[in-house]
Amino acid sequence: MKIAILSRDQKLYSTRRLVEAVEQRGHQAVVLDHLRCDLVIEQGDPHILYKGERLTDIDAIIPRIGASVTFYGTAVVRQFEMMKVKSAVDSQAIVRSRDKLRSLQILSRAGLGMPKTAFTNYSKQTSELVKEVGGAPLVIKLLEGTQGLGVVLAETRKAAESVIEAFHNLKARIIVQEFISEAGGADIRAFIVNGEVVGAMKRQGKEGEFRSNLHRGGKAMLIKLSRQEKAAALLAAKSLGLGIAGVDMLQSKRGPLILEVNSSPGLEGIERATQKDIAGKIIEYIEGLTEKKQKKVKE
Repeated sequence: MKIAILSRDQKLYSTRRLVEAVEQRGHQAVVLDHLRCDLVIEQGDPHILYKGERLTDIDAIIPRIGASVTFYGTAVVRQFEMMKVKSAVDSQAIVRSRDKLRSLQILSRAGLGMPKTAFTNYSKQTSELVKEVGGAPLVIKLLEGTQGLGVVLAETRKAAESVIEAFHNLKARIIVQEFISEAGGADIRAFIVNGEVVGAMKRQGKEGEFRSNLHRGGKAMLIKLSRQEKAAALLAAKSLGLGIAGVDMLQSKRGPLILEVNSSPGLEGIERATQKDIAGKIIEYIEGLTEKKQKKVKE
């Protein structure tokens, strides 16, 4: 097979590992910068030009779409889908997961536990909003934030109201979320491939830091998920329609609480913590998808 990895930087750990895994399993790997793809939309012949050349013979794609280029990146994935090329992650599932508010609503509808969350259209009733999520301390997040950026811990009611008002004055979309103190600045990342937890790690924030993101200096360690945590992670990925996902959860007194579901989870932290070939699992999944497609064609 010829498998394209949609990535803006072929030197990134995740991209390099996917290329290695593709080649180790006897396939051909090609890395395409999705922002350099030109989409030609026409009846009966949708196609893609890459650096002026028409892309042909691509059997499957693995999207690694950054949050800042979701709009164009998902348009490229959709175009490949229109060309009957199998994608490891569905374009609509990427869109769903990137909209934090929409994804939380979907997870809530599925009956999953999560920190109590409030969203408003620049309401002036900030004190009521703070009360609704259990008062201070609380977490305020930019809807467009990634890797722990745009996340603020407000330790007092006054600080919370000031930060909310400041964001509202800037016309920034935010969510206000309950702070889970018993999590102790740590969260769990469960890596899902094809309805299976293929690896899990606990990420601990550095001292004095409530955010556990590895990009913020957090440390990752191997963890065995409880039955409840495993079930929550699998249901979260399934609810958003993601074949590949990184599900972030907090451990709390009332069970696992879903924070976020990532449609392009990084491989470096999880592979180093678990010592597992997660990239290889992704390629196995792609092989299964293309086999199903071939069977349908024969039928």
